[in-house]
Amino acid sequence: MTRSKPSSVTIRDVARQAKVSVATVSRYINRAAPVSSEVAARVQAAMANLKFVPHASAQRLATHKTNALGLLVGSLHDFFSPMFTGIEGVTNAAGFDLLISSSHQKELPLTLGPHNTDGLLVFWDSLSQASLRHAYEQAFPIVLIHQSPPEGLAIPCVTVENQAASRRLVDHLIEAHGRRRIVFLRGPADNEDSWRRETGYRQALDAHGLPFDQRLVTAGDYDRAVAEASIGRLLKAGVEFDAVFAADDDTAVGALAALRAAGRQVPEEVSVAGFDDQRISAYVSPPLTTVRAPTEEVGRQAAQQLVNLVRHKPAEPLILLPTELVIRRSCGCAGEA
Repeated sequence: MTRSKPSSVTIRDVARQAKVSVATVSRYINRAAPVSSEVAARVQAAMANLKFVPHASAQRLATHKTNALGLLVGSLHDFFSPMFTGIEGVTNAAGFDLLISSSHQKELPLTLGPHNTDGLLVFWDSLSQASLRHAYEQAFPIVLIHQSPPEGLAIPCVTVENQAASRRLVDHLIEAHGRRRIVFLRGPADNEDSWRRETGYRQALDAHGLPFDQRLVTAGDYDRAVAEASIGRLLKAGVEFDAVFAADDDTAVGALAALRAAGRQVPEEVSVAGFDDQRISAYVSPPLTTVRAPTEEVGRQAAQQLVNLVRHKPAEPLILLPTELVIRRSCGCAGEA
């Protein structure tokens, strides 16, 4: 004996049993507009009695929402791990899926566009200004991470304090360790964080009456291999220096490798310091003096601002998170303060 397949329950069946219109059931399911508590109770009871489960794709079509947020980064490396943790904590709690794309094309991939996500987190240099402007003009919710918005675009930004912390670090190298010839390994030329860190470096030199030497400012590009090669060239050229301030910790690790290969002792001959306080920084030899940036909190704050925008709530135009100096042995001190 065969059984006939039961007909599937529809929104019309729910409306009929709850004695309301189909439009009212739709408003209740999609939270598109408020309904009275009495009507909500009737609809919910009817749905439970009929074992009606709203179809997710139908809900998305009805609300024009994907319940997904996008994150666009230029490349993936260790720096992003705590940031992902912060972002996912907020998106999960808010009921959003998180889609991540890594690309050097600087164009908005279709997988993260308005048809597939409700909003987008954009990390520095991962989207061209033309693409950013186009998305903004389409009223697509966007929050920038470690990047100021192009002129005329009111896009929220979340970043960290760079300049004052960099000056404090270089002040420490000069005042506590008597360093006078300090290399700065800068990041990419168009990176705002690197530019502000270099500004802090220059301010510290000026405050102590030390001349700025262009030969001591060289490429690091947030890349260990680039930094290692740059320090190697300075050593080969006979350029004298007694400290290295790297624009990020990866670059500092590259500097440590070059100095070790040349037989230069850290910190006895050369102090080394970085920025970010990545997870590896406490475990390199010697442990790295650096500036602790709240990378996880950056992700958390950026995600919350995007959730606010998607839900038509106010967002802060700029969130500037504080940083702090972390003293370890690579500068010449005994350890973390």
